[in-house]
Amino acid sequence: MASIRKRQWRTASGKHRVAWIVDFDAAGARDRRQFASRKAADAFRIKIEGQLNAGAYRALATRITVGELADQFLAHCEGRMLRGERMSRHNYNVYEGHIRNYICPDPDRHADRTPSSRLRPFARGIEAIRLADLTPSQVGDFRDRLREAGVSLPTTRKILATLKVMLGYAVSRDLVAANAGLKVTVIGRRDEGSVKIIPPSKALMRRLIEAASESFRSHLIVASATGLRAGEFHALRWRHIDFGQGEVTVETRVDAYRAEDVTKTAAGMRRIPLGAPVLAALEGWRRRTPFPKADDLIFPSKRGTYAGHDNMVKRQFKPLFDKLEVEDQSRFGRDVEPIERFNWHALRHFAISCWIEAGLDPKTVQTFAGHSSLQVTMDRYGHLFRSEGHRKAMDAIAGAMFSPDPDPPRSTPLPKKRSRNQFPEPT
Repeated sequence: MASIRKRQWRTASGKHRVAWIVDFDAAGARDRRQFASRKAADAFRIKIEGQLNAGAYRALATRITVGELADQFLAHCEGRMLRGERMSRHNYNVYEGHIRNYICPDPDRHADRTPSSRLRPFARGIEAIRLADLTPSQVGDFRDRLREAGVSLPTTRKILATLKVMLGYAVSRDLVAANAGLKVTVIGRRDEGSVKIIPPSKALMRRLIEAASESFRSHLIVASATGLRAGEFHALRWRHIDFGQGEVTVETRVDAYRAEDVTKTAAGMRRIPLGAPVLAALEGWRRRTPFPKADDLIFPSKRGTYAGHDNMVKRQFKPLFDKLEVEDQSRFGRDVEPIERFNWHALRHFAISCWIEAGLDPKTVQTFAGHSSLQVTMDRYGHLFRSEGHRKAMDAIAGAMFSPDPDPPRSTPLPKKRSRNQFPEPT
C-alpha cells in the first residue's frame, strides 16, 4: 500500500542532497510525500497505512491548512447569514473574532482600531498546521498557550468551542475524517469560571423604580419581573401580552444589529406569568405610548423602531444611580456609602432570585428563565434555593445523633442460653 524509496541529487551549487519518498495509493490516485530522514518517512508510512486501512484518509487534509479551512468556514457562515439560515450577524462576528484574534491570528486586524483592554495579544495560533497533522495533543497545546497568554477560562472555552465547530464543518465537507478538538477540555482553578449570582436587593430595586420617570418606570417593572434578556425585552410586541391570562409569550429576540429572529434556543420560547402590578403598569404604558397597536413594539424608540439598548442604558438607566447618590448625600452627608451599581442584565438575576425566594421549584424556574437545561439553572442559582425544610431535617438528624436523651431506655438482659439437656426429650 505504501513504499519508501531513497532519492539523491545535487543542487545547482554542487551540494549532495538525500531525501526519502513515501509513495502510496489513495482514492485511485498515486500520491507521495518527501522527508529528510528515513525515520520520519517510516513513521509517516505506518500512519498513512493505518488511515488507508481504516478508511480515514482524506487527500485534501494533507494540503489544506487550518488557516485555509478558517477562510472556507467563515465564507460558509457568511452565506448562511445572508440566507437567514440560523446565523445572525452577532454569531458571525463572534466566530470571526475567535478565529482572527486567536486560532489564526491576523496581526493587521487591529491596526486601525482603538486597542481594547479586554483583548489579549496573541500570536501563537495554529493557522499553519495542515488538517492531516492536527491532533488532539496539538489542540491541547494551543489551549495551554491561550491560558499562558492570560486569556480567561470562559474565553478559552469559547475559543475552543469555535475551533470544534470549525473542525466539525471540515468533517461535514469530507476534508478530514475526525474532529481533533472534540474531546479537548479546558479545566481551570476552582476559583475560576462561573461566579455565583448575587442579585440586587429589593430595597434598591424599589428605590430605582420610584426614582425613574413615568415612562421608564414600566421598563424597569417589566424587566425586573419577567427576567427577559435584553434582546427578548426589546423585541416584545403588544400581541405578546395576554392581559386576560396574565402572561407574556417570549418567542423573538433582536440583536445588536437590530436583526429580529426567534429565540436563541428552543427553551427560550416560553410563557411567563405576570403579576397584577406588572399588568397594571403595562396597561398604563399602553394608554400613554404612541405605538399601542398589537404589532407595535412595547418599548420602541421615538420613531417606533427597535430601541438602542446601549443608549437606553446610558441615558436612562445609569443616571438613576447618580440620582440616588445625590439624594443620599443630601440626607446623610458626602461620606455616605455609595450606591451599589449593577448592569441591566442584573434585572434578570433579580427576577429569577425572586422566583426562587417565592418557592418555585427548580424546573419551573428553568422554564420561566428560558435556560437550556436544569444544570444551567442550578450552576448559576443553586445557592439561592434554600428551604426551611432543609434546616428542620438537619435539626432532627443532629438531635437524634448528638442530643442527650433525658430518659434513656433500660437495657433488657439477654435470655440465658439453654443447654441441650434443658430441652425435654421427645416422647
